Amino acid sequence: MTEEDPLGPLDPTFAENFRRDMRRPPCQLYLVSPLDVGGDFPERLARAIDAGPVAAFQFRVKDIDQHAAAALGAPLRAICAERDVAFIVNDDIGLAKRLDADGVHLGQSDGDPREARAQLGPNAQIGVTCHGSRHLAMEAGEAGADYVAFGAFHPTTTKTVEHLAEPVLLSWWSTLFEMPCVAIGGITPDNAAALAAAGADFVAVSGAVWNGDEVAAVKAFGEVLAKR
Repeated sequence: MTEEDPLGPLDPTFAENFRRDMRRPPCQLYLVSPLDVGGDFPERLARAIDAGPVAAFQFRVKDIDQHAAAALGAPLRAICAERDVAFIVNDDIGLAKRLDADGVHLGQSDGDPREARAQLGPNAQIGVTCHGSRHLAMEAGEAGADYVAFGAFHPTTTKTVEHLAEPVLLSWWSTLFEMPCVAIGGITPDNAAALAAAGADFVAVSGAVWNGDEVAAVKAFGEVLAKR
């Protein structure tokens, strides 16, 4: 479903007239882990990061206790640190602190950016899921978030899609705000260019990389984003 935004719908002609501000850095790749990060996943992560430019990696696991999650996350944190890739923990401020992560990504029910800032310090990167809502995004900015994430833009099997977003939202955000925005949801090398052109500062991808050859996928994303 498309989420009702208290601010109302955007004028569709906004997207037609939008031109990406070339003063913003080029759109970058933001990897999101699969739920299963055991086995050979650390080796896969290293290969993926080494295959092309990756700005950030989000550690996303579900339904395991924090001790087990920390054991899985520690080697991934080290891989990212060695390669100067931001290591972001999904949903869990306490786990982010335990792993000395570079930041945390919060869903709408996973805590307040102010709490995350207090726990993780002034240099932490704090992201907030804002679905398709300008209102939620502005609230996140007022609460001290460092970036906002919009989506899903396309169907995805990574998680249940409850909210759909339109690319014009990225255009509106990047026109009015300097804070980076992340596009997420069903993004592939075939559709990433349109989202970058619409104003996304990052494209967050999971299945498009981990459901196949991660090296080929990262290279494909790199080729697409290099043209934006």
